[in-house]
Amino acid sequence: MPRLSRATKNEGATKSNDPLHSGLFVHSMPGHLVRRLQQVAVRLFSDEVNGDLTPVQFAALCAINDRPNIGQAALAALIGYDRATMGGVIDRLEQKGFVARVASAEDRRSNALALSAAGHKVIAAVKPKVEAVQQSLLAPLSDAEQRQFEAMCLKLLAHHRG
Repeated sequence: MPRLSRATKNEGATKSNDPLHSGLFVHSMPGHLVRRLQQVAVRLFSDEVNGDLTPVQFAALCAINDRPNIGQAALAALIGYDRATMGGVIDRLEQKGFVARVASAEDRRSNALALSAAGHKVIAAVKPKVEAVQQSLLAPLSDAEQRQFEAMCLKLLAHHRG
């Protein structure tokens, strides 16, 4: 368990707003730091992609590309998104012309998802930008630290998977 420290009154008054030096209790909480880092990642994504494609929409497009005819529930599980909200994500991708819902061959009550030609084009156009975002996000880390960070993230996600 990480050490959660509290700042004294004087520490809080003399430290900056920098989370590494603020002394605030929440700045020693991994959950808070993960949320802040996710905010940074989304901002970097938005700045680089310069469009109305969100990180979740990009993840969905990539997953559909890798798993053609995947169902909506399976897609939600695959990218770690809640099933209830996934319908809206797919609706927006369909409205943009990137995804088509087609009748599932296995279950006529559900739809399978397929990329359109425009969906393939947007992945090809955006993927290098997203790769640049990942490099920018991890730039302060050495190559070894980047691999270690990824391994630790995957270990935590595997442990907490519901």
